[in-house]
Amino acid sequence: MPRSVRSSLSAVLLVVACLLVPLGALSTWSRYEIGDEDGYVATMAPLSSDPAVRTAVGNAVTDAVMKEIDAGPLQGTVTAFVRDAVGSFTGTAAYETAWNAANRAAHHAVERALDDDSDGEVSIDLAPIVQRVKRQLSDDGVPFASRIPVRHTEVTILDSGDLGPLREGFHMLQTAGLWLPAAAVVSAAAGIFLAVRRRRAVIATSAGAALAAAVLATTVALTRALTLRDLPADVSRDAAGAVYDALTESLWIAAWIIMALGTAVSLTTWLTTHRPRTNHRHENPR
Repeated sequence: MPRSVRSSLSAVLLVVACLLVPLGALSTWSRYEIGDEDGYVATMAPLSSDPAVRTAVGNAVTDAVMKEIDAGPLQGTVTAFVRDAVGSFTGTAAYETAWNAANRAAHHAVERALDDDSDGEVSIDLAPIVQRVKRQLSDDGVPFASRIPVRHTEVTILDSGDLGPLREGFHMLQTAGLWLPAAAVVSAAAGIFLAVRRRRAVIATSAGAALAAAVLATTVALTRALTLRDLPADVSRDAAGAVYDALTESLWIAAWIIMALGTAVSLTTWLTTHRPRTNHRHENPR
């Protein structure tokens, strides 16, 4: 194969490999963390102890309960009792179980929103928490607690009407799964093998992968800022930020690992290529 053809083909393969780095990270994340029910629930589980999330859930449940209670002059007192009871419950193991169950149900709703063109809201149903709070209030003798109806108390986490342009791309990433990162590795290996100067190809590939990972990390950060900026005024930005960070944590980790490895490989290869040569002088014996 002529050197010019090898060089051109190698360059194309290496560029493709670098472009596939962020796409491969996204496809793996969407397939095995967002698309997988157990993975999604495991990702959301630690949020049950996040202070901002607990506060947001507590406020939603308290507001829902107090809409059903007319305590007259005792309204403020009852509200305080309810808020304390909800806050106490959100620190128990039973709350963690209810949180995981609610997120498992919410995952089905997210999948449905991504699988079809239907519009509507994706919400977490807090009814099991309301039931437990009602029981606790009744046991504590709070007035009117026994009259609280247990209805679906939902917290909206997604408006599927805003997903239109994202559906196709998300499906493509989920379908690709591990194929995209595998294609990136194969493209990089083939490009380096065909390269006329392989050390330079290794440096370019590792540096390009690090740069692509940096772009991914920057995109995740910018998306977080834009998402929180556009939230309605009644939505807790601290809680939404905690949810976003939990869902994208693996992307951050992958981006930083790729940046570190890419930088280390490119720097090490460059140093070994440009190390000074030692001149050996042979003296003639007398």
